[in-house]
Amino acid sequence: MSWTDALFALLPLQALAAALVLMAFIGWRHANAGGRWSQLGLLALGLGLTLACSAWTQHLPLAPRALHSLGLALVSLGVSALWWAAGLWLMPHRGRWLMGAAPLLLGTGHAVLWPQPEQARTLADLVLAAQLAALGVALTLPGREQVLHGLHNRRWRLLGLSAVLPLLVAMLARAGATLLGHGGPWPDLLLAVTGQLALLLALPLLLLAWRGQTEAELARLAQTDGLTGLADRSAFQARSVDFIAMARRFDEPLALVLLDLDDFPALRAEHGPELADRALALFASCVQTQMRLGDLAGRLAGEQCGVLMARCLPEGPQALDARLRAALAERAPAELGLALSYSAGWARLRPGDRGLPDLLRRAETALYEARRAGGGLLAAEPGVAD
Repeated sequence: MSWTDALFALLPLQALAAALVLMAFIGWRHANAGGRWSQLGLLALGLGLTLACSAWTQHLPLAPRALHSLGLALVSLGVSALWWAAGLWLMPHRGRWLMGAAPLLLGTGHAVLWPQPEQARTLADLVLAAQLAALGVALTLPGREQVLHGLHNRRWRLLGLSAVLPLLVAMLARAGATLLGHGGPWPDLLLAVTGQLALLLALPLLLLAWRGQTEAELARLAQTDGLTGLADRSAFQARSVDFIAMARRFDEPLALVLLDLDDFPALRAEHGPELADRALALFASCVQTQMRLGDLAGRLAGEQCGVLMARCLPEGPQALDARLRAALAERAPAELGLALSYSAGWARLRPGDRGLPDLLRRAETALYEARRAGGGLLAAEPGVAD
């Protein structure tokens, strides 16, 4: 057995071992989406390389053509799954349909071209090279840096490119040598060596990315109210500092709207805590869908929510109130079987405000006035027209 044959024979074992290690560390039941796609990718690579590179498959009852083509299709599926995982960690990019169709196209095309081995191999090299190129592009484009929380993002990307680019070059080199009629053992040897390198780097790359996504999700959950999905009070207060600083820096209007479900204690006493929690979650969902992109919503206390409206014109709170009441009137009877109403008060940032506490105090005064007027109303802070 030559060195090239030995390296190709080790590829399936290395891929399957990496998949098992990844499964042992991540698990499946509690893994995030990126972790599951990466496990699927390595497992498909391992099975595909087993069918495409192992000599023992020649003794199976299926025809060698079917096994080899199926193996290459699984390898292509593995690359597509890793590309999908990279999109979850960084940023989804165009080409989902092409990456999804690539395994089927490769397997079918390779089976059809089986009588012409060189053409079939060239097709496989070019399709896989195109998928690797897409994966390399995904590793270079800007993305959600916070997903790789706690990692050196640039080093992580360089590690990924170190795995992808040599293998891409090797596949293009073998395809080019075949098309030009320059045979010899060096294209296969180059592909085997770069394949070993790619699998060697893939495991730490995927583990680091999974850990980064997990840490980012934990950090987000630590600042999110579990029932409503809104920012909790501490996170709302922390982020309000940036909102207020930006408003003052660029001399832009900023408003705080406080929203409070009417008769919520009576609702809980009459219908039970489960329906009351559903009502609060529905209310928060309506707030999230009706507030503008760039605004900040949070659960401040009990059934009280707040919305910080950046660059808010004088009619902004009234427009939000109108949209929110319409959405609540439509969804509450359909999803809860009863109507919901709320009272609201709003205040705008003034030059003498020291921060969120001053805004909150005036917005709470307006909210109290809305309740005293019978509820179901939006009231402005005292002197808002000054």
